[in-house]
Amino acid sequence: MGELAFGIDPTILARVADEISELQQQGVEIALVIGGGNLFRGAGLAKAGYDRVRGDQMGMLATVMNALAMQDALVKRDMRCDIFSALGIEQVGQKYSAMAAREALDHGNIVICAAGTGNPYFTTDTAASLRAIELKADLLLKATKVDGIYEADPKQYPDAKRYTQLSYETVIQQELGVMDLTAMVMCRDNQMPLCVFDMFSAGALYSILQGEPVGTLVQ
Repeated sequence: MGELAFGIDPTILARVADEISELQQQGVEIALVIGGGNLFRGAGLAKAGYDRVRGDQMGMLATVMNALAMQDALVKRDMRCDIFSALGIEQVGQKYSAMAAREALDHGNIVICAAGTGNPYFTTDTAASLRAIELKADLLLKATKVDGIYEADPKQYPDAKRYTQLSYETVIQQELGVMDLTAMVMCRDNQMPLCVFDMFSAGALYSILQGEPVGTLVQ
């Protein structure tokens, strides 16, 4: 989305692709789980009285559109990149399987996971947690519009404290709203560390992987 109210911001897309390309060239294995909220939100349609399942399926298709945009940006940077969709769309990418995605990573390809879990009622957060666990990731990175987890909404409370580290138990008990509860519990139960960071902060990805205190680490 970037600076645009709706759609895909080419400037942000290019910057993110540049950062991912840099990390991949350094030998970092990268799997992306793409959301679709900049194009469509199924939950919003459901609130207007429409069928939730249909709305969620439309949202999954929106993630596929974003995945194609990201793939194109990465291919333009000479990166090998495969789309794995939880919905079968063979003209666009492979049907997701953990084994096939893991094999692509082992061959040095960037993996883009689209269409969430393929099931309604599950968020992109849950899909990201699931894919991170399935692919045996070392770290799950959640890109947001804020630079970490705060004790209160920093937009309403400018003096709110930003946490550098938190436990999953604290996040769950205090309902800090980092991700939905299902995703949080999955990460906790599978010892998957999570870093919440600002996707609009240039160089944040590189800094995180260098061990710098960027965003909030949950484990």
